Amino acid sequence: MRNGVNATRLRVPLAGPWPTVHDYVLETFGHIDHGGITRRFDEGDVVDVHGTPLSTSTPLGDLEFLWYYRSVSQEIPLPVTEELIHEDDHLVVVDKPHFLPTTPAGRYVQESLLVRLRNTLDLPDLVPIHRLDRGTAGVVLFSKQPATRGAYQLLFENRVVQKSYECVSASPTGMSAETMAARFPLTVRNKIEKTKGVVVSQLASYAPEHSGKRPHDRTARQGKRRTEAIPGANSSSQIELLSTGRSPSGHDVGHFRLNPHTGKTHQLRIHMALLGLGILNDRFYPELLDDAPDEFDKPLQLLAKTLSFTDPLSGAPRSFISSRTLQESPQ
Repeated sequence: MRNGVNATRLRVPLAGPWPTVHDYVLETFGHIDHGGITRRFDEGDVVDVHGTPLSTSTPLGDLEFLWYYRSVSQEIPLPVTEELIHEDDHLVVVDKPHFLPTTPAGRYVQESLLVRLRNTLDLPDLVPIHRLDRGTAGVVLFSKQPATRGAYQLLFENRVVQKSYECVSASPTGMSAETMAARFPLTVRNKIEKTKGVVVSQLASYAPEHSGKRPHDRTARQGKRRTEAIPGANSSSQIELLSTGRSPSGHDVGHFRLNPHTGKTHQLRIHMALLGLGILNDRFYPELLDDAPDEFDKPLQLLAKTLSFTDPLSGAPRSFISSRTLQESPQ
């Protein structure tokens, strides 16, 4: 580990049109950081399974895997700060701000919640038990001990963790507060698919005979990982209206509590958009907007507010609450 970052393993083809390993990596990933790739080879930051540095002339076919440490040239600090909610012998619980990724991704490595915490708390074994999108703020649970990590991971795998979120959405034009209130509470279910390399998730159709079933009831036996695809809906969220009114920026808005029964990528954002209530400042749903610099004064109005479970080690109830609020909540 270096500066809070684990080495990343990369599989390299044993044969191909590239004379060297460096040529293959440069052609495959050079569009991301062309000069940085060669610099890593020159500085000995790319190694084989034995930790021996590779050079730019290492022939293709000499090895099947290489390891390197991720870094970003001139990584710009994000002007947001995480808050520690709880720490004990096994767990660290943090209130993540908007805009900070949970783990290293793309142009954010040191500026990720995981790496910040590893460095500031001096906890090299720290690992997130679950993740929040970069745009979402709120409660994130981390494991400190490899020996007890599995017990906490099973809580999420077996869906015995209770999570609640809050969001703020613009009210549909012309809809009265009374009409809005009459729609809720309600439950949204559908089938969501995520394709690797595609930014947004997509909705998928399914046969009528598979409708009306609750996906969170169709789990594998405890401790067993489901391998076959679930027919019908694979996502479910309960949505409750908390209040309506005028936001500080002058929008007519609704403030909602969201209880996800499943954990598909962007699930809550998709479900709110399907209701015609896209979350304020969402650049992905209902319409994917062009990439643009972060507007730190306009965070996505989605907050992971609470996280509760029975501790698998002590049997005690545990509950953690974010102290953050959504700036566009009705006044």
